[in-house]
Amino acid sequence: MPTFRAAIIGTGRPKQKEGNTGAAICYKHAAGYKATKDLEIAAVADIRRENAEAFVADFPGPKIYTDYKEMVAKEKPDIVSVCLWPGLHCPVTMDLIGMGVRAIHCEKPIAPTFGESRRMVEAAVKAGVQLTFNHQRRFGSAFKEAKRRLDAGEIGELVRLEGSCTNMFDWGTHWFDMMFFYNNQTPVEWVIGQIDVRTDKGIFGVRLDDQGISNFRFANGVMGLLATGESAKLVGAQNRLIGKKGVIEVGGAESKGAQAVRVWREGTTGWETSAGTIHGEDAFVAAIQDVVDCARTGRRSLLDCRHAIMATELIFATYESSRRRARIDLPLTIEDSPLLSMIASGEIGKR
Repeated sequence: MPTFRAAIIGTGRPKQKEGNTGAAICYKHAAGYKATKDLEIAAVADIRRENAEAFVADFPGPKIYTDYKEMVAKEKPDIVSVCLWPGLHCPVTMDLIGMGVRAIHCEKPIAPTFGESRRMVEAAVKAGVQLTFNHQRRFGSAFKEAKRRLDAGEIGELVRLEGSCTNMFDWGTHWFDMMFFYNNQTPVEWVIGQIDVRTDKGIFGVRLDDQGISNFRFANGVMGLLATGESAKLVGAQNRLIGKKGVIEVGGAESKGAQAVRVWREGTTGWETSAGTIHGEDAFVAAIQDVVDCARTGRRSLLDCRHAIMATELIFATYESSRRRARIDLPLTIEDSPLLSMIASGEIGKR
């Protein structure tokens, strides 16, 4: 008999179904739970019963609910996955904390505003609840390989971290998080940045920047740079780790297939490549298994909310720097999303 019970809130439409607007992310959570020993997916909840029924057709066994509060009250799960759009993360997570759920694994980004994000983390820490966010790339083989080679001293002392992607909120949260991963969760002291919005582009109900630059300094002196949109060309790799004696790239311009990591070290004449995956499903499974093990043992997960909020703070601090046209010293104290506030006021937006 399974000794651990999981539940999932938000199945969404299956990815292959007409009208799907999300990533069917709950199916990836479910695959992780199914690969975990002594665990059952006890129940799922979705406001559209047909969505939950389609999920159960792929993952037989869970009871179906259309009210997540009823599900939690009746099933008393040990861990709950929140696979909803960001705007629902805060109210649902706060409900789960209030109902006594001891482990909550929530999708990223944390929430549309910094105030909501911070309150979720503060409430979980105060209540002693394990709240984690699915920055699953910490478990990806390419990223772990880059971290291993950095820690082995192959490029000497770390001096700079760089990343590039399409936007800061949805994808940038991963790369900010990976920079903290590489730099051993060292806090950031200040941020200076700029963002631009020229379209109505958004994802999961939240507007995004079309282009941006975030420059920041960690407390140990390491510098960071994230470039988005057209500015991403400035970096030319998904992640770059620069040391005093070499460079490591993850997903560099010349990386092909399994050769996702490459290193140029002092004394060599070219790139050395290493195998690894950037978007592998193995990372989702490993992330879920880590979260479950931590819930069982009390160990702190790599995906702990106190890690995730550090990446989230950089997103909103970059937005705030753009709004104030100034360097922002951390910790950040704002409540809103400066990006959304500037769009609402007409200060930035379509031209």
